Amino acid sequence: MLSIFLVAVGGFFGAIARYGISNWLKGKYPSFFPIATLIVNLIGSFLLGWMIGANLGHSLQLLFGTGFMGAFTTFSTFKLESIQLQAEKKWKLLAFYLGITYTVGILLAFIGMKIGSSF
Repeated sequence: MLSIFLVAVGGFFGAIARYGISNWLKGKYPSFFPIATLIVNLIGSFLLGWMIGANLGHSLQLLFGTGFMGAFTTFSTFKLESIQLQAEKKWKLLAFYLGITYTVGILLAFIGMKIGSSF
């Protein structure tokens, strides 16, 4: 029961953080490019990597990893926005979005793990 509570609390705050950051970015940088999702997912990649590297323990992994990061990052919105760019035939933006999300996301997760493991 504690595990479900930890995931739920983390998810609650992760969803609120994503909503707030996404709205702030969309207001500050209005664009046809999905900058908010990109930045949120890149931040999440780094933070999850850091958390795993730091080996914070099972309860904190449930709270922050599964709960917070699970709600903060968004694979489904990333895919939907990719399909929208494809439907609008914005091929260069689509390639940039996919390339940056995957390559930089993996790189940031790796860097996060390395930094986390040094603590």
